[in-house]
Amino acid sequence: MYVIIAGGGKVGWNLARELIGKGNEVTLIESRRTRYLTIEQELEHAIQYGDATELWVLERAGIQRADLCIAVTGDDEDNLLICQIAKEKYLCERIIARVNNPRNRAWFELLGIQPAVSATDLILRLIEHEVPSYGLVHLLDLRDEQLEIIEVEVTSTSPAAGRAVQDMALPEGALIISLLREGRGFVPKADTVIEAGDEVLLVLDPGLEDAITAQFAPGTRDAA
Repeated sequence: MYVIIAGGGKVGWNLARELIGKGNEVTLIESRRTRYLTIEQELEHAIQYGDATELWVLERAGIQRADLCIAVTGDDEDNLLICQIAKEKYLCERIIARVNNPRNRAWFELLGIQPAVSATDLILRLIEHEVPSYGLVHLLDLRDEQLEIIEVEVTSTSPAAGRAVQDMALPEGALIISLLREGRGFVPKADTVIEAGDEVLLVLDPGLEDAITAQFAPGTRDAA
């Protein structure tokens, strides 16, 4: 796989190092001269100096044959532009953009730049996962499919506790896909009884979170 990475900060440099270590061909593009010279000592020919928002710089890096373009500069406008160029002008099939400010995510989505990864959002999800009082945790958004995967911990006051999966009155568009109990995950059967303390993974249509929380972890959102 041939990968172009725009942005030689810590994220870009580490990505390049790991991808090269896995046998991929990588070109890292960095616009700061001093940073470029520092990285060049390690990556040598795998880094190029230039502004990745300029067409000739991307073409020099071989954007025409790139399998994946990753924009991880510290500027959201640059990341958006780089991914737009790669996707629309050079028909790069796979793009990944870094979103520095989560408030800008909507612009990436509006222009079809997906996936757009926000470190802030990822950390918030980790916090939610580690703090049971939050109740429901978003694990994955499948935006193209208009689905999401969530995890919810069953509380002792949950209507679901003590009920079999087949007896759950889940809203249309929600499906239980696995249970985690005492550190062991398994796919439940229709007669599997849900217990307090279970962590339930569901795939569902967006907008059903409140209905799911009410059945599995009532009161947790208010408490949070």
